[in-house]
Amino acid sequence: MAVDLNSYFNEQFGIEQKDIRTYSPLTLAYIGDAVFDIIIRSILVNKGNTPVNKLHQRASQVVKAQTQAAMVLALMDQLTEAESDWYRRGRNSKPHTKAKNASKMDYLEATGFEAVLGYLYLTGDMDRICELVTRGVEAVELDIL
Repeated sequence: MAVDLNSYFNEQFGIEQKDIRTYSPLTLAYIGDAVFDIIIRSILVNKGNTPVNKLHQRASQVVKAQTQAAMVLALMDQLTEAESDWYRRGRNSKPHTKAKNASKMDYLEATGFEAVLGYLYLTGDMDRICELVTRGVEAVELDIL
């Protein structure tokens, strides 16, 4: 069952949907980061009751820039043309923040990945998001699925 959370939220809060082309890649990365985080947290929580500090440690290992960069690099040949375009735009953007615990390149690769997820989220394609996250997690051999 496909769920379009963004449209649901827009309807609930009376927000008119905007043209995706008007968004900057950094705006897409901003929401894409949150989407990725909620997916990973949901996977971990739904595996069973676990102390919160262990959940946080495990989630932090997955959502960090280095892991996201490895995931997107493994997925490059599986991205559609539109996804590749948003990835490049995100990666080539000029973030106003500095990576805390990542190389600049990993941070930019992760920003590109997050822009793709943000694009997919705002266009209502949660199925594709889950497909990419599953393939990415498998590609970098994370033991969370």
